[in-house]
Amino acid sequence: MNDPYRSKPSRGRTNFASCICATVFLIFLIAGIVIAYFFLFKPKTPKIAVEAVRFPTFSVTNGTVNFTFFQYVSVTNPNRDEFTHYDSSLQLSYSGEPVGLVFIPAGKIDGGRTQHMSAKFDVQSYPLPAKLKADVSGGVIPTTVNGVGAEPTMEVETRMKLVGRVRVLKVFTHRVDSGVKCGVMIQVSSGSVLDVRC
Repeated sequence: MNDPYRSKPSRGRTNFASCICATVFLIFLIAGIVIAYFFLFKPKTPKIAVEAVRFPTFSVTNGTVNFTFFQYVSVTNPNRDEFTHYDSSLQLSYSGEPVGLVFIPAGKIDGGRTQHMSAKFDVQSYPLPAKLKADVSGGVIPTTVNGVGAEPTMEVETRMKLVGRVRVLKVFTHRVDSGVKCGVMIQVSSGSVLDVRC
């Protein structure tokens, strides 16, 4: 037998409690998605490491320098999905002036993988600065190291740029770019690489 004086639970309170539970659940769900995105799926910039810089041919004649430039790098894709690169290049400059430029063919690097790349091009009859030209042609030894004469050197700068996109969760794409700049010290008499600073 039902007691007519017994209070019935308020329907409004039940609905309010359900709304609070649903809101808390949604907040935790959104927080989990955000954390997963930032820690697992957020696009990361590919890492470029310069492995070697060489000048297979190098000569100075009549105040100009002629050489073949070669650079070997490794590119690591730290993302879970593939990195597709395009519009990428390697530029060589000397005394702030561009000396040579080569475009890197488009390609793909799978997630978590490292790909090796190389670039090579020739520079013909690039004029040396007047000071270095005089040192080379006159046989002047301008600097000393520990009291011993040092041969003339020149420093060039390399800039490699990779531009591309990374897919996230196989659906979204994000544009990413990466680059590395190195200073390369060269012994003018032989074209030997004395130092590489990136």
